[in-house]
Amino acid sequence: MSTRPFENLIPRIAGSAYIDPAALVIGDVEIGADSSVWPLTVIRGDINSIKIGAYTNIQDGSILHVSHHSEYAPGGFGLRLGNRITVGHHVVLHGCEIEDMCLIGMGSIVLDGARIERGAMLAAGSLVAPGKVLEGGFLWRGSPVRRARELTSQECDYLDYSADYYVQLARRHARRV
Repeated sequence: MSTRPFENLIPRIAGSAYIDPAALVIGDVEIGADSSVWPLTVIRGDINSIKIGAYTNIQDGSILHVSHHSEYAPGGFGLRLGNRITVGHHVVLHGCEIEDMCLIGMGSIVLDGARIERGAMLAAGSLVAPGKVLEGGFLWRGSPVRRARELTSQECDYLDYSADYYVQLARRHARRV
């Protein structure tokens, strides 16, 4: 696994988490139990903190970063991801909060101060503007993002399935490392 400190900030990664050797985790980053970080993902907690909960997967080529404290952003914006979240390939998450049981579609961008509530699904290629709040239980899509419709029971079940699937896949990859 490729981790490195930034100044005196050292990544804290649960023993059961899987970090692909081709991923990079820097600085003030905490990654919870049974979470996974896939190839070419960069998680950079250099100027604020990043916390990723348990059973969350960050797929290939994603970038996770934060904003620093300034007169334009008092306190800055850390990045908080809850439990059982699926983050698709090539996603950018910057200084936002994503609550438990969400799916962030491939190629989406979520910006500073945005919050995605528990049980929301974000369609591929969506853009969530700074400070926007997405209500849980709905599919959101577009650039800028708009509420599309309520999630079906099958889609809600899929949120759980996806989290479980990636825990199992990460365990299979970990055996080969």
